[in-house]
Amino acid sequence: MGGTIRAEFRKFYTTRMWWGMAIGIFFVGAAFAVLFALVFPGSQAGGPNSGGPRLPGLDSPAMVSTVYTAGLSTAYLLTLTVGVMSIGSEYRHMTITSTFLATPNRVSVMVAKVTSLLGIGAFYGVVFLLGSVAAGATTIAIKGFSPIPDVGPISRTLALSLLVLGLWALIGLGAGILIPNQVAAILIAVGAAWIVLPLAGLLLGLVSWGQGIVPYLPNEATSAMVGAVNTSSTVELLSWWAGALVLVAYAAVLAGIGSMLTVRRDVS
Repeated sequence: MGGTIRAEFRKFYTTRMWWGMAIGIFFVGAAFAVLFALVFPGSQAGGPNSGGPRLPGLDSPAMVSTVYTAGLSTAYLLTLTVGVMSIGSEYRHMTITSTFLATPNRVSVMVAKVTSLLGIGAFYGVVFLLGSVAAGATTIAIKGFSPIPDVGPISRTLALSLLVLGLWALIGLGAGILIPNQVAAILIAVGAAWIVLPLAGLLLGLVSWGQGIVPYLPNEATSAMVGAVNTSSTVELLSWWAGALVLVAYAAVLAGIGSMLTVRRDVS
């Protein structure tokens, strides 16, 4: 099992894609953190007279956590793509046959892929946080506020960010198996996560019966998981642990169904 897991890591880290993704994720984290830190007010803003929800300022742990995870919605698109390619490239280049010949136990192969993707997601999470925390904390400090107003909630947010990127990679794995064509799988998966789900959340939030569905969408569960500030006045996000359970469920279902299909599918 250990050798199979090492082989999956080797497949990824012996390509040039890994460091290209790392550079992209680092700068995404840094850029969004600086942007949000500059735009957000220092003290609580909004309220009944402003026509919007009352938002905390940079003196609150919730807003600081939001600054540090501002680019997460873009970063998880990249790990989603990694998940799709981890299996899609095998079918596209027909290396899946040699993979199963080297390790005839297909269950072991899929367990190794799941394990390696969680590790790769955590690695990119560290890269993301290096950029976002360094840039965001510097900007917050320049504006005269504490970069860490409360250690507990912010530490939890940063730790869960590592898990978020790993779980989205597993969602990509499932999408890559369910959609055999690698290019189509990437376009559909990224399009759904980037455009369809946010649009669906916006539209469902406009009707009373849809407001109870919105918090359980993957992107909203991700926001709840990392304790992002809720800017919607109509939809209430889940608690952080409930959001984590929802996202874990999405990843488990998609990766589980995909793994079962791969174990049974003829690849010759």
